[in-house]
Amino acid sequence: RKTIGLRVPDHPVAQALLAELNEPLLSSTLLLPGDEAPLSEATEIRARLEREVDLIVDAGPCGIDPTTVVDLSGGTVEILRKGKGSIAPFAH
Repeated sequence: RKTIGLRVPDHPVAQALLAELNEPLLSSTLLLPGDEAPLSEATEIRARLEREVDLIVDAGPCGIDPTTVVDLSGGTVEILRKGKGSIAPFAH
């Protein structure tokens, strides 16, 4: 890919992290090789990955609903996918 997708989460812990950092946060969907669905429950993530990662934050159920995706690569803002997360910051 030649572009980077911007995800706008609506989870309060993700929002708090972003507010505290005051800068973008890199993240990805946790879809392990061979799995058909992403991992989203902390207990399952811990059971499968606790020896592979330094920290697992259990912020309660997060679900796997898609996030809002915004394209900022052109001269105008383009909403690629409206999902969880407000598009208000990108409204004209």
